[in-house]
Amino acid sequence: MPNIYDCSVNSELLTGTRLARSAITHGELIVLPTDTVYGVGADAFNAPAVQRLLDAKGRGRQSPPPVLIPDVATLDALAETVPDEVRELARVFWPGGLTIVLPAQPSLAWDLGETRGTVALRMPDNTIALELLSETGPLAVSSANRTGLPAALTASGAAEMLGEAVSVYLDGGEAGSNYADQPVTETSSTIVDATGLAAGQGKLRILRHGVISDDRLREVVGDALESDEQAPEESATAEAASDAATEPTEAEPTETEPTETEAPEAEAGESEADDAAAGAGTTT
Repeated sequence: MPNIYDCSVNSELLTGTRLARSAITHGELIVLPTDTVYGVGADAFNAPAVQRLLDAKGRGRQSPPPVLIPDVATLDALAETVPDEVRELARVFWPGGLTIVLPAQPSLAWDLGETRGTVALRMPDNTIALELLSETGPLAVSSANRTGLPAALTASGAAEMLGEAVSVYLDGGEAGSNYADQPVTETSSTIVDATGLAAGQGKLRILRHGVISDDRLREVVGDALESDEQAPEESATAEAASDAATEPTEAEPTETEPTETEAPEAEAGESEADDAAAGAGTTT
């Protein structure tokens, strides 16, 4: 039986988070709650652990997972270039349901898959997740589901799909309640590709529509956000980025040109969508 710890019980919260930290240190997988869906996570700097995550989901390296971070300051540590518009989006929407794809720091010693030099980053609005991230550092996190199935909204639902592949399950109640009063049809994070903007060759592009609406994004960055008329026809990668369960389906990585970045497959980190975003240069 998978080890599921009820984080509403203080003793189980303490035991579960302690064991989750130990699991991450030893290259094992954990499941944790986020504000969108449940995510399956691994140490972002442990390549075998990341591969274990992809194997557990039944996915390939062409759909790299997004990375969850504990604070806005981590943006500069993981992204090579952070445009002012991206800093403003992070200020307004983090922690929350927005995943941002940026050029990754070339010096980082990690292997998330075929990212084409990009990374999809998000700071989740969940106390359990943030406290864990503050102790483990950045985690590669994808939606807690087998590829092709809906992302789990509960720890038990994640356990049914991932079973013994995961060492520790942290049960934080049903995910998605943060957005229950919003008129949204997607439970996954919204994914925005900022690689073109960072390269000075384009605007912000929405790779996946999610819990943060286009209108809310435009209120913050104005014309820096590409309009629907300007956006190229959505590719299979972007479609994947809408994670089958939020965090998204399986998408292909984008072209090497930053302006052609495509969304990853479906963040609890996010879900497969988030992952797609990560691969696109673009989750969970």
